[in-house]
Order: sequence, then structure tokens, then C-alpha cells
Amino acid sequence: MEKALIMDKDAMNRALTRIAHEIVEKNKGVEDVALIGIQRRGVPLAKRIAQKIEEIENVKVPLGVLDITFYRDDLSLLAAHPVINGTDIGFQIEGKKIVLVDDVIYTGRTVRAAIECLFDLGRPQMVQLAVLIDRGHRELPFRPDYVGKNIPTSKSEVVSVQVVEIDSIDKVTINEG
Repeated sequence: MEKALIMDKDAMNRALTRIAHEIVEKNKGVEDVALIGIQRRGVPLAKRIAQKIEEIENVKVPLGVLDITFYRDDLSLLAAHPVINGTDIGFQIEGKKIVLVDDVIYTGRTVRAAIECLFDLGRPQMVQLAVLIDRGHRELPFRPDYVGKNIPTSKSEVVSVQVVEIDSIDKVTINEG
């Protein structure tokens, strides 16, 4: 059951625009910058940020997709046959400033899995993290470099990010767990 609407389409767009500007500013441009979206909803968010960076800098940044399914520490709890969406990184990550993009950061376990998966593919110059929502309750020592919105939540609540590419609507809600 939807408890509260946190972001609508316009708020999401503003947050992603701000994140794109912050990425350009922090990296003093986009030389050697590449975005990698974490499956599932991090992928369309990464695509949108890449588009906004292209509008700002007139440069197309490399864009990849990372599937961390087999790197999760809760894989055995997910399902007997987990859904694999696939990794697709069509560029060398060595020497790149990689910006991992995800929808929500919670415990930090997804970030740990993504970094482990990424380093199996190569050795980037640095890894940064961009998230649409930071809901707190970290169990691992990760803090995003770019945050669309911080939302204090209880552990019993669920933050739901919906994107038009997957869910036919753009919105972020808090729901009862």
C-alpha cells in the first residue's frame, strides 16, 4: 500500500539533471568518465543521466549495464532460478572514472556486489556512486557521491522507484513493508 509520494516525474527529472551537473563538476568535465547502470532500474536512470551529460557537455559518455545477480550475498535467498538480465559493457574500464548508477541505496550490499563484479572486469581509475534515493540504514561503509534525494525511512518501509521504461510511470513512493 502506497504510504507517501516522494517524487513525481518532474522531481525525478530535476534530481537527475542535478546529478548530471554534479558529475561534470566533480570530474572537471567528462574526460575518462563512463556510466554503468546496475540492473534493473539503475539502467534507465544511467541512460537519462548520460543523455543530460551529453546535453550539458556536448559529449557522449560511454554507458554500460551491470548485472550483479551472481555477486549478491543473498543469492540463495532470492529464488531457485534467479532472473539474469545480463551485463553489457562495450568499453574498457581500465583507467576510467566509473560512475555506478542505482535507484536506491539501503544497506550497501548491492554496491559491494557491483564493485566486486566491476573489478572482475578490470581496474578502473576510480569508482563513484550515483543514486536517486538514499534511504539510510547502511550495513556496509558506502556513501554515494551523488544523491537525488535523502529519505529517512524505517526498516519496515519499502522505497519503490518506478521508471517509465519498466513500469510505465515515473515516481518514487514509500510503502508499508
